[in-house]
Amino acid sequence: MKKMIVLSLNLLILIFAGCSREKAETKSMEQIYRDEGVPVKIEKITTTIFEKSLAYNGMLTGIEQSSAHAAFGDEVEKVHVKVGDYVKKDQVLISFPTDAPTAQYSQAKAAFESMDKTYKRMKMLLDKGAVSQQDYENIETQYKVTEANWEMVRKMVKVKAPISGYVTKVSVNETDNVRSETELAVISNTDRLKTRIFVTEKDFPLLQKGQSVRARWNEKEISGKIVQVDLGKDMMQQGFGVNIEFDNPGNLFPPGITVELQIIIESNPEAIVVDKKYISELSGKYYVFLASADKAFRREVVLGDRSSLKYEILEGLAPGDNLIIEGHKIVKDAQKIKVLNRG
Repeated sequence: MKKMIVLSLNLLILIFAGCSREKAETKSMEQIYRDEGVPVKIEKITTTIFEKSLAYNGMLTGIEQSSAHAAFGDEVEKVHVKVGDYVKKDQVLISFPTDAPTAQYSQAKAAFESMDKTYKRMKMLLDKGAVSQQDYENIETQYKVTEANWEMVRKMVKVKAPISGYVTKVSVNETDNVRSETELAVISNTDRLKTRIFVTEKDFPLLQKGQSVRARWNEKEISGKIVQVDLGKDMMQQGFGVNIEFDNPGNLFPPGITVELQIIIESNPEAIVVDKKYISELSGKYYVFLASADKAFRREVVLGDRSSLKYEILEGLAPGDNLIIEGHKIVKDAQKIKVLNRG
């Protein structure tokens, strides 16, 4: 029984000792704050660029883009290019067999060669006055029709690049059987890129031709401008169409990707901007803590527009003020502080 009483007394002593030590430590920390100040870090207020923007997504394509299609259904004989190749206009991309029945290559070739001889002979006879001008013009007309047919057949068999640019897509392989109008390849001029987006009725009045736009993808960025804002709403898309074009130096962005668009609608080059995390609210008003003469002072601020996690400060701060950025959650108005990064 005596042992139990002794153990209980010892336990009580330990509990009281712990509480007393905790209280002593608490008092000690409060005393340190009173004597030395609450440790804080500061950042000097400066002016910077503040931009108000709208965020959309868009898919980029080459500023000029065109597809080559099969003119008839048959087996692909030869693929002359691969994705990434640069081609010039009228360079052969895909070849089909010249003996394809649908193409009638041999017939068109024979007809042209025959008419070519006839045309040249008639021209000689006209020069000698052996045929009339009317007879010559009739043959010339037939020659031009036959030549056009021959050219069309050659283009059907030897599919050429419709524009100069980079091959961004090849849809077929050699020996593939394709149908008429099948897309064979896509050529894009990617020195510049474009996108078309549809904006809401709310955002439409804020946009105009010439506004700056940034496109971001994989931590890379290119700049562009709005080149057209539709005046009428597209009922299918339920929005107003906006065309945007970008410079693409070094072909930094490939066509076909979806990018994050930041449309700049306002820009202040000399704004005071503060991170949201440094701003507190009290009774519907906003404030920050500033450091001055080794004390923290609460300063009411008027907030402007927000961009991401930053606010433009319209009133309350000036360049040169020392904003408390660490310790601002624990300091009080007029409390002594110890600046750790004074420099």
